[in-house]
Amino acid sequence: MNWTASSLPPHLGSFDPDDVILLLKDVTGQVEERDTALRERDIQAGRHYSEDLPIEQVPSPAYEQVFEHLMETQLPEVALYTGVLTRLVLSEHPSPVLVSLVRAGVPCGVLMRRYAARELGRDLPHYGVSIIRGKGFDENAIRLILQRHPGQEIVFVDGWTGKGMITHQLEESCAQFNVHNGTSLRPTLAVLADPAHSCSLYATREDFINPSCCLNSTICGLISRTVHNKTLIGPDDFHGVRVYWEFAAKDQTARYLDGVCRWFAPRRKEIETQFARLLASDRSPDWSGMQAVRRIGEAFGVHDINRIKPSIGETTRVLLRRVPDRVLLREANHPDVAHITLLAKERHVPITIYPEMPYLCCGLIADKRGGAE
Repeated sequence: MNWTASSLPPHLGSFDPDDVILLLKDVTGQVEERDTALRERDIQAGRHYSEDLPIEQVPSPAYEQVFEHLMETQLPEVALYTGVLTRLVLSEHPSPVLVSLVRAGVPCGVLMRRYAARELGRDLPHYGVSIIRGKGFDENAIRLILQRHPGQEIVFVDGWTGKGMITHQLEESCAQFNVHNGTSLRPTLAVLADPAHSCSLYATREDFINPSCCLNSTICGLISRTVHNKTLIGPDDFHGVRVYWEFAAKDQTARYLDGVCRWFAPRRKEIETQFARLLASDRSPDWSGMQAVRRIGEAFGVHDINRIKPSIGETTRVLLRRVPDRVLLREANHPDVAHITLLAKERHVPITIYPEMPYLCCGLIADKRGGAE
C-alpha cells in the first residue's frame, strides 16, 4: 500500500490517536512468535532479530507489586525530565516534528507532545516509526513525514541510550536516506536519559528508573517490537507490529501517561530551573558509555559488545526477552534496580556486584553460538 500525505494507515493499539500517528503495518496473527531460547540460538547463528518475535508474558504478581511502587514514586521525576527535554528541543529546533522510535520511544514522545501542548501552548506533530539495528529506520515512513511537513525538521525521540548504538544507527540511516532521496535529513536524537553520553539532547545522563522501561507491550500501547521480513513486509509497506489485544486488561499505557502529566504543573519551577542549567552546560557527547562497555567486556570475557546491554532499560529488556548469562549491579540494594533483582531471581539469573561502571546495571547475554542481536 502506498500511503500519501492525505491518507494514513489505520490506528493501532491503545495509544490515543491524538497522541501519536503510528506509521506501522498490522501483522497480528501473521508473524511467528518463538521460544526465547530457540530464538536466541538462531539470532546468534545469524538470523536477524526482526524476522520474528519473542513470546511475550504478562508480569508475575510480585513483579506487578514492584511496578506499582515505581508508579507511586517515579512519575514526578519522569515529568521533570519530560519538561526539561521538551524545552531543550524547542530551544534548538523551534518547529520540530517529533518522530519516536518504536517502541520504547513512543511513550516519551507522547509525553513531550502533551507537555508542549499543556505547558507551552505548542502543537507538535508526533509520529511513531520503526528503527531496526542493522537495517535502519523505515524509509517509507520518513518519506511520508517529510511529505506531510515540508520545511520542518525531524527530531527523533527515544526513551534512553544504552551504549549508543541507536545514535550510530540513526547516523547511518540518515546518510543512506539522503543518498536515496536527495535530502539533508539530520540524525537529531532526543532522549530522556543519556547514560551512554552519546547525544546532546537529553534531560539527564543519570541511569534513572522510568516505569515505562519495566514492561513490554502493556506500557507501549499493546504493540510489539517492530518486525521486518520479506514474507510480511513488502517494499512499499511500513515495518510491522503485532497488537496484543489479549493483554488489554493488563494495559498500563494510559494510566502511566496520565499519571506523569499530572506532575507537569507541580514541577513547573523545577523544570524551568533545570532546563536553564542544562541549556548553559556543555552537552557534547564523549561516548564514555561505550568505553565502559568495552571495560565490562574485558572484565567478563565478552568479546561481542552486542551481548553487553548496559543501563536499566537495556538490562530489563535482556531479562524480559533474551537469554541472560548474568546481571551486573553497581550497588546491591539500590532502589532503582529492585525490578531487575526480582526478574533475575524469577529467571534464576546470577547477579554480580560490579561497582566499576557508570551504569546502575548491565545485562550480559549468554553466548549461544558466537553472534548476537
